[in-house]
Amino acid sequence: MNESTDPLISIVILNYNAEEFLHECISSIYKTEKVSFEVIVVDNASTDKSYRKLTQKFPEIKLIENEKNLGYCEGNNVGIRASKGEFVVVLNPDTVVTPTWLHELTQAYQVNGEGIYQPKILATTDHTMLLSSGQFIQLFGFGYSRGKGEKHVEENNDVEKISYASGTCLFTSKTILKKLENFDPFLFAYHDDLDLCWRAAMFGINSFYVPTSIIFHPIEGYSFKWSKFKFYLMERNRQYCLLTHFSKSSYLKMLPSLILVDFAVSVFYLKKGMFITKIKTSANILKNLTRISSRYKEIQSTRTLSDKEILNIFQDKIQVPKWVASEENSESFNNFLNKLSKMTRNFL
Repeated sequence: MNESTDPLISIVILNYNAEEFLHECISSIYKTEKVSFEVIVVDNASTDKSYRKLTQKFPEIKLIENEKNLGYCEGNNVGIRASKGEFVVVLNPDTVVTPTWLHELTQAYQVNGEGIYQPKILATTDHTMLLSSGQFIQLFGFGYSRGKGEKHVEENNDVEKISYASGTCLFTSKTILKKLENFDPFLFAYHDDLDLCWRAAMFGINSFYVPTSIIFHPIEGYSFKWSKFKFYLMERNRQYCLLTHFSKSSYLKMLPSLILVDFAVSVFYLKKGMFITKIKTSANILKNLTRISSRYKEIQSTRTLSDKEILNIFQDKIQVPKWVASEENSESFNNFLNKLSKMTRNFL
């Protein structure tokens, strides 16, 4: 750990059978410059126990071993609760960081103040490919990475407000995480970062993109990839966020549009051969209506800004990587979303 007068930063890494990536990730972290940090590795009941060898090479690591797989959300919450830093970074185990990544994030925090921050994310195998220059939420709950799959070109280095910070590498203060009560365990994985930052926006806490902070990540993460389970979680959690985050008044005004969107999503899943997966997402929402109602009351009773006051964080279109949907299908879906979203805003 690099000694510094700066506040301690806790780096929380959740591991699940990612030992092949973990060594390179942590090796790059220990080359970090100009900041003080601790590394907390939380293992989510991996079947491969070779990750334990890391403590031999990096004895300063704090290793926590969960008895069962708690998912991305609660797994990271375990590490957050064990952290001692004033600031916390949630970092994926399959990332590689650059020496000044953390310094740039802390500098951005000092200038822009309370918020949730992410770096620029480039592809591990092709440093000319951009994976995220900020995360954005579409009005109907879709989250996407801006520029994913595009060629990286040099840009201005100004810190920029975004809809939400990527859970691949998310930097914020322990105070903010405590206020938000960390990640929502119900989500298990996916849209967890969207959920966290959407709830933050309700308190007037912004999310930011810091282009001078750079990390590398595989084109698709090692976990789940584009599996049926991933599509299930993404769609289930999108519906969950819509039901718990928008006020009932807003949701009812949006309902006709949301029904049309649900039909369009069903067609997409049908083309992917996963229509049963789409049905399962809706079935799980119905099964958990009591829990959703309770969560809705928690969120709505504590928020300080209305839906109308945070409408600026929502986009009308989305960006879909070419390897997920063809350019033709993506364009037609976007035209549909764009028109419907703009029309829906008039009622909110």
